[in-house]
Order: sequence, then structure tokens, then C-alpha cells
Amino acid sequence: MGFLMPVGILIIRMSNGEKCGRRLKILFYLHVILQILSVLLATAAAVMSIKNFENTFNNKHRRIGVALYGIIWVQALIGFRRPRRGIKGRSKWFFVHWALGTGVTILGIINIYTGLHAYQTKTSRSVRLWSILFTAEVCLITFIYLFQDKWKYMQNQGMVLRTEPIMPTSDDQVNITRNIQKDLTVPAAC
Repeated sequence: MGFLMPVGILIIRMSNGEKCGRRLKILFYLHVILQILSVLLATAAAVMSIKNFENTFNNKHRRIGVALYGIIWVQALIGFRRPRRGIKGRSKWFFVHWALGTGVTILGIINIYTGLHAYQTKTSRSVRLWSILFTAEVCLITFIYLFQDKWKYMQNQGMVLRTEPIMPTSDDQVNITRNIQKDLTVPAAC
């Protein structure tokens, strides 16, 4: 939940700039595979939790976990009911899928931190290293997530679209003349 789902989200966001083709299909199926694997691992964790621990929902981690488990299965089922592009309900489906995905991400992060706290409370072991590592992962994934939107924009900043001829202004002419004169002067001897 804390690694596979965010990576799957990053991968599907990489497909935003793709119109169609092989690369789009690869990114889409990689997203689906990572999300399915994540849901199956969460299911295995839920089964192990029910089997090995007392099933009292007396802490935040367990209560959030049950809600999160239900939401990830709803999200997965909605993902498989994806309408094709161009169909009327596609925008509503996309919003619901996006909103649930965002909710799963936020609840998942909260649940990992509450799980680390519950583990520390139960065992009296330090979870500082795990908290630092997870915080670093969340920061890195958030940076990549936000950076993805700006990458194309940054690449296009140096480009000039040539729809009309560019006429230099009088200031540009003066600067060009000065630069030519500097280039033509003979450097002084040492």
C-alpha cells in the first residue's frame, strides 16, 4: 500500500501526455498490474491480521484499516468498470476514480503512520528509522507527482513558436551593434 499504489499512480500520470499507441498501453497495464498486486497484498495482510491478532478495533490503525480495505476494493471494482473514452459517463467515472484514489492515498499514508505508532506502543521498539524512511518516500513521491505536471512545461520554456517573424526592437539593434563591435576589437597585449 505504501509503495506499490503510489508508484502505480505515478505511472498512470506518465500516460497523460500520450494520445494513443504502444507506450500508452504499456503504462496503463503497468498501472493496473501494480494496483492489483497492491490490493492482493492488502488482502493478504487483512487475512493475516484477522488470523493472528485479536480482532478488537480498539485503535486508530485497525479502524482506518477496515475503512481503507473497503475503499480499495470499491476503487478496484470501479477501475474495472471503466467506460471507454468518448462515452457520456466517462468524466463522472474519472472523477469518482480519482477522488477514491486520492482518498486511498491519504488514508493509506495516515494508516501507515498509525500502524507504526501502534507497533511502537505494543512492542516498545523504536520505529524512528521506519518513520524517517517512509517520510522520505512520501516526500520523494510527492515531488515526482508534482514535477510530472511541470516537466513538459519546463522543457518548452526555451522554445520560441515561430508563427510570426520576430522583428528586433531598437534596443535589440543597439545591443547587437555593441556586441559586434566588442567582437571586432583587438584584445590588448598582456
